[in-house]
Amino acid sequence: MKSHFIAFAPTTSTLMIVLTVGELLRQWRKRRGLSQLDLAIAADVSARHVSLIETGKSTPSADMIVRLSDQLHVPLRDRNQLLLAAGFAPRYRRRPLDDSALSAALGAVRRVLQAHEPYPALVFDRQWNIVMTNRAVDPFFAHVAPDLLRPPVNLVRLGLDPRGFGALVVNLADVRAVFRARISRQLTVAADPELAALYQELLEPGPDEPVARRVDADVVLPMILRVDGRELRLFSTITTFGTPLDITIDEISVESYYPADAESAAYFTR
Repeated sequence: MKSHFIAFAPTTSTLMIVLTVGELLRQWRKRRGLSQLDLAIAADVSARHVSLIETGKSTPSADMIVRLSDQLHVPLRDRNQLLLAAGFAPRYRRRPLDDSALSAALGAVRRVLQAHEPYPALVFDRQWNIVMTNRAVDPFFAHVAPDLLRPPVNLVRLGLDPRGFGALVVNLADVRAVFRARISRQLTVAADPELAALYQELLEPGPDEPVARRVDADVVLPMILRVDGRELRLFSTITTFGTPLDITIDEISVESYYPADAESAAYFTR
């Protein structure tokens, strides 16, 4: 039994570092809504030391940058930016998921996907591009226009486009609201120009858009699909790696879909 890879070419962009490490750390601290004292207590350092780093009067060691980054929940690719700003080499690599160094992580992902069958599950990256699926996803791809399946296959675009899953989704406004809430939170955690462009293209609320109910109004908001003349009600969970040391692993998520009622479960088990 094999999980399905969807090959894609990762995009790259050149980032010119114009801020000092102290200025970058200050931005992350403010983004998290912490005072210098809050950060100092969490990292077990003095508030004066945090102040000296932020004002450029003290240059932190690489270990101190990682220590502060842990408390600020800074993504690994952005930790590399902090290290570079302080004059250190990047500490975290970004390797393809099928790289031999990531074989243990890849094996774990495959087991998660396969164990979830006969229900659908897939893996997506930081920009919501699908990089891996289990076999239960295949029948749904049969309804998708071929050009939407050319790499990179974006889950948000696939889910909302009427030539993709959009034509199958009964409660499309609710699903759009879920995507909007998730990506808004993601952009709050860490700025990402490509993700911001995706949000603007597909999720920016329009003046004539019908109002969807708040996505936090229910414990579980099901996605309702009309397939083969019947309605399937699904909810999903997202799994991430707890302590990744590679950027690729840090940025992938496994989304697993579950039937929300007995009729939907019977459709998949058949």
